[in-house]
This record gives sequence, C-alpha cells and structure tokens, in this order.
Amino acid sequence: MWFPSLSKFGANLLLLLWLISAAIAKGEAGEFALVDNCPAGFKINEQSVCKLDSLYNHYGSPHNSGVGGPRAGLPELRDGFSPQVIDLGRYLFFDPLLSGDNTMACSSCHDPDHGFADGRGRAVGINGVSLDRSAPSLWNIGFFDTLLWDGSKASLETQLLGPLYASNEMGNTPEQLLEDLSSNETYLRLFSDAFGTPNISLNQVYAALSAFEASLISLNSRYDFYAHGLHNSLSPSELEGLNVFRSFVSRCGECHTPPLFSNQEIAIIGVPEPEGRPFDPGAGATSGIPSQHGGFRVPSLRNIAKTAPYMHQGNFKTLRDTVAFYNGGRGHAVPKDENLLIHWHIWEPNLRDEELDRLVDFLHALTDEGFMPRIPERVPSGLTPGRVINDQKLTSRSQ
Repeated sequence: MWFPSLSKFGANLLLLLWLISAAIAKGEAGEFALVDNCPAGFKINEQSVCKLDSLYNHYGSPHNSGVGGPRAGLPELRDGFSPQVIDLGRYLFFDPLLSGDNTMACSSCHDPDHGFADGRGRAVGINGVSLDRSAPSLWNIGFFDTLLWDGSKASLETQLLGPLYASNEMGNTPEQLLEDLSSNETYLRLFSDAFGTPNISLNQVYAALSAFEASLISLNSRYDFYAHGLHNSLSPSELEGLNVFRSFVSRCGECHTPPLFSNQEIAIIGVPEPEGRPFDPGAGATSGIPSQHGGFRVPSLRNIAKTAPYMHQGNFKTLRDTVAFYNGGRGHAVPKDENLLIHWHIWEPNLRDEELDRLVDFLHALTDEGFMPRIPERVPSGLTPGRVINDQKLTSRSQ
C-alpha cells in the first residue's frame, strides 16, 4: 500500500512543481499589469490619487527662513495622479515605440543610471543627431513650472511635446504615436485600466508621462537629514561647504535656493561655450526679451554629482571646474562681441581653493536616489527599453 501511495504523491508533487514553473514563466514573459500602490514618497488619499508625503510639506515659505535656510517649504508639486496612471507612464517613458522609428525612448536621454540625464555635453536625438543643449536631469522635475534650459514651457504636459515631435529628437508625429499605441493590444488594455476608457487619446499619453516624471522624487539626501534636525548627517567638510554655499560671499543659495536648490528663474551668468560652439542666446531667443539674451533656467542641484558634464552644453567637465567659474569674476568669460546683462549676484567672491573644495564636498551631500522607480526589463511594444550604455543608446528591437 505504501508504494502506490508514494507514487501518487510523487506525481502530485511533479504536477505542483510544473504549475509553479508555468506560473513563474507566465509572470516573466506574460501579461503586463499596472500596480495599485503609489510610488515611494507618496500616499494614496480618499480620492485614490497619490500625494507627496514629505516633512518639507510642513515647513514654511522660502521667503521667511533666510537665504538658503534649511527649514523652507517646497513649491507645489504636480501630483494627484492615480497609481495606475503613474505606472503606465513608467512603461511609456522607457518604450522606444514613442519615437518615429522605434529607436528612441524618453529614457534614451533621461537615463536613471545618469541621474535621469545622459552624461553628454549635448544630447543625441534620432539618427544620432547631436542637439544644441544637454539633457537636464528629471529628478524633482514635478516641482518646476519653468521648464527647459530656456524656461519656455510651464508644464510637464506642454514640455514633452517638443521632444516627442521634434524631427531631430524623437521624430514622431501625433498621428503615428496614436496609431502605434492603439494597434498594440497590451497598451489598449493598460490605458483602459489606467483611464477607464476603451480608446487611447494623446492627452492620456501626455498625462501618463507627466505623472511618471512628477513621481521622480529626491528629498532624502544627507543634506535633508541635516535640514530635518540630524546635524551629524553631514561630515565636517560638507558642513563647511554648506556654510560657504549659504554665505553672502558666495551667494550660491540666492539662486540655488533650498530645498529645491533652484529658484526657477532665468539667470545670465556668462558661461563660456565649449570650444568651436557658437554663442547660445538661451531664453532671449524664445522669449524675445533682450534682457534675457544669454540667460538660462537655474537648474536644481539635486543629484548634481551624477549628471556631469555641467551647464547647458556640458561646458564644464567637473563640479570643481564649475564652482571655479563662479570664482573667476563677473563676466570674465563673456565673448567680446556679446553684451550681456550679467545677473546681479555674479561678482568676485575670491574664495580660497579650500573653500571651493568644500563647496564640492557639500554638493555631493545632495545625492539621493533612494526612491528610484523600478526600471522595466520589458516594455509592452516588445522593443528593448531605451537606456544609455557606454555612450551608446541601447534601443534596438528585441531578438
């Protein structure tokens, strides 16, 4: 009686193992599903949308805490998306299907391995075309209402239209984008799950991408622990650098205002262009305001140690080179034939080399990627998710 029983047990065990194996295989290669929980740093509210949950929500206005004060509040975040819409945006962000020839994703220029930039002085678009400016980091981009290097866009939804449809960036058209997504059964299902409608609209695409980008939150660096009261979180050299940063001598905090580390304004600082490159008129070219000629949006310094080279055309290779530029004197690098209204806070601080080194130490304390989203290994189109690897975009079709 024992042997037949054992044989039956063995057969059942083999069947169970086969079912588990099949389930795992289906999970790895089968259907895509959207999550129903918010990204890290967010909490779902009674309306079933994700809202940022940060200690900075309880701090006051930047205007009542002193220059560069740590207990300042954040600008309003572009949040309030459902978990499903955010997760759909995550897939779209990494999917080369969004480009005209299926070779580029948003992540091809905004790679998480490069601080959601691409590590290049000038971004590379479709067909390997070099663009005029670098790809800025997207960390905390949901707090910004002054977007792009020239500050010409005010919302994530309007900003992303440029990269999607520019012939030298992702090279798509609204008609082609909608057709490609609507002919994909997986995307039809995911859009239905996220928005509750049977058809895909372009506004839904823009909303999902904006939702994902706005979820890229970095507010837990060692500086933030210091700002919240854990004063030992900064090393002595970093604390010295913070004091230099906040001082009325260097004036760093007057434009790179904590906690966003940007005041979102257009600043003209007279950065030298890389050798052989023409002068970039910046915001003046798009706004038509003569006083903004040569001006650029003040970028956030969050995760700045991850996004070299620096400035709008990768003008400086290192952070040390960058801070040294500010120490060089007002307008010292402006071309002779350019008449720029240099920002009022640019002067000659005459910082010592040691103080410049401490500034760099402090900037490294702004690194935090603890809320890095889950990077998809597969995307619904079947294409290889777009990434920057060894200065080459890996966006070829999956084998």
